[in-house]
Amino acid sequence: MTSLATQDAIRARRAVKAFDPAHQMSAAEEQKLFELAQQAPSSFNIQHWRFVKVSDPAQRQKLREAAWGQAQVTDASLFLVICADLKAWEKQPERYWQNAPAEVRDYLVKAIGDFYRGREWLARDEAMRSVGLVAQTIMLAAKDMGYDSCPMIGCDIDAVGKLINLPQDHAVGMLLAVGKGITPARDKGGFLPLGDIVVTDRFGG
Repeated sequence: MTSLATQDAIRARRAVKAFDPAHQMSAAEEQKLFELAQQAPSSFNIQHWRFVKVSDPAQRQKLREAAWGQAQVTDASLFLVICADLKAWEKQPERYWQNAPAEVRDYLVKAIGDFYRGREWLARDEAMRSVGLVAQTIMLAAKDMGYDSCPMIGCDIDAVGKLINLPQDHAVGMLLAVGKGITPARDKGGFLPLGDIVVTDRFGG
């Protein structure tokens, strides 16, 4: 059963654009957010996400320019470029199941290779799904901790990749700002009727 706190965080989370630039998160708070992020699900427990935590003010300013001047890049307490390791499935996959019994680990490691090998499109799709799942986990955890957040894709992706020295086998999934909001978010734009988004059994022909 979903707790009231979880429901509250889901309903209260909004994309906030204005943050208090003077506010700093403690190291313990950042650690807590990253540890909660690790609880997000991923295919075969591969954990494709890689977080570039941008702390240097000069680097933040350059990223702000690449993000078309959006202030949350420099003003948020915590700013992340969430990347996806597209080849994570083949990088020591046994470590994803290091705590499992040997027979379980051996079976899953083989299954990982069988599933992704030669299917680059699937590996990329799965890695990007993981980015979305981990970002939502961070945003809800942040809201529960009293912080606001803003997921961002409004940027020059190539420029961001160059600024963070993105490895060739990685992709930028999204930017994520977390901090103390100083301006209320706009009202939610509206929801589609459930009848427009919930399909029973199959789409109509």
